[in-house]
Amino acid sequence: MEKKILIVDDESHIRMLIEQTLEELEDEGVELLFAENGRQALELIEKERPNLVFLDVMMPEMNGMEVCYKVKKELDLTDVYIILLTAKGQEVDRQKGMDMGANKYMTKPFDPDEMLTIAEEILGQ
Repeated sequence: MEKKILIVDDESHIRMLIEQTLEELEDEGVELLFAENGRQALELIEKERPNLVFLDVMMPEMNGMEVCYKVKKELDLTDVYIILLTAKGQEVDRQKGMDMGANKYMTKPFDPDEMLTIAEEILGQ
């Protein structure tokens, strides 16, 4: 079965940065999907069922916390691994993200090597 990663960020340069970080996974058959806001992300998650979602918190239309909550608590898609990406590194923010159903929380600027390692672990590459 094809593995999929969804990259969600309202800033195109961040999407590009994450894509460059994960492009070697594409060579191994992993499909990279992209969304630039929460509503788009939610539609893609429902349709494509990605294995892994890198989800920015601060976005227009629907923020990452709301998307995470809908995916995990309302749609009950527990097999979709969600990593929240945020500039807010406070413990209270991290805890809120985990309460919404996030599997992991990464603070920007993130370490590309760590991001790739996590993606490989989750996808079992």
